[in-house]
Amino acid sequence: MKTVPRLLPCLTTLAVAAALLSPLAQVQAQTAYVSSEKDHTLTVIDLKTQAVTGTVPTCKRPRHLQVTPDGKKLMVACGESNAADVIDLATRKSVGRLAIGEDPEAFDLSPDGKTLYISQEDDAALGFFDIASGKFTRTVEVGKEPEGVKVSPDGKLVWVTSEVANMVHVIDTATGKVLKNVKVGKRPRRLALTPDGSQLWVTNEMSASVSVISTKDWSVVDTVKFEVKGARSTDITPVGITMTKDGKQAFVALGRANHVAFVDVASRKTTALALVGKRAWNVTLNKAETQLLAVNGLSDDVTLIDVASAKPIKSLPVGRVPYGAVIVE
Repeated sequence: MKTVPRLLPCLTTLAVAAALLSPLAQVQAQTAYVSSEKDHTLTVIDLKTQAVTGTVPTCKRPRHLQVTPDGKKLMVACGESNAADVIDLATRKSVGRLAIGEDPEAFDLSPDGKTLYISQEDDAALGFFDIASGKFTRTVEVGKEPEGVKVSPDGKLVWVTSEVANMVHVIDTATGKVLKNVKVGKRPRRLALTPDGSQLWVTNEMSASVSVISTKDWSVVDTVKFEVKGARSTDITPVGITMTKDGKQAFVALGRANHVAFVDVASRKTTALALVGKRAWNVTLNKAETQLLAVNGLSDDVTLIDVASAKPIKSLPVGRVPYGAVIVE
């Protein structure tokens, strides 16, 4: 494990912690933020008018981004800055940065917003980062090239994928103990939990599939395979995944196949395919679950999709090499 990073000098540790843990503020409704790896910015989209309204500067190579549990701040992992940028959503300005290790990409926040769980690819570890102190409190060894991270709703478990080991690691957050190593498909990337907590869905980028894991005994109970007419199986590279609040429908970005799959969760069957831009990388839903936003990494745009019809509505140009998106309402 490398030397524990210190808080970057934009704000003191206490100032950043106070900003992150402060009360809920009102923010503009129906706004999407899209990270751009090459432009070092977030593109701002008004979903009501379906138009780009501006950009927010951030640190270098922004990738995964997530709204804090209080709804007031946006945290952005910046690979080339070795930091997480903390952006105030009311002002759309950075209020500080946290030194969260080398080349951060994916993370998740504890339900109370106090702990960051960060995949540390170079160290084959999952880092536990305490926001208040600005320090790592624990590192847990996992498989090589850890990627996706997801915390359980009660905060007791955290799951992390290993791209090289083709595993999902189940970790107890209180003890840091690895409870189970679950073998899944090739190059697992992202995770989604059904609302009842009974199933964990994991995208397998190099297997053109999703592994369905039972949280009862951590066994793989099914595999959802994807096919796209005219596309080779090697071009179907699922990464991003999200689900509706009722757990009836899942949406999977199929990467180089340039489609988003609509999947019926109960039957585990693909019900529709929506054509989007090049290399559909990540997907996110608006609060009403009427619109789905697909981030297209190689066509430098996002596609808005009508959920009811599974049809694309509009594509909007964003920054170069867009990675992820969040919707704030």
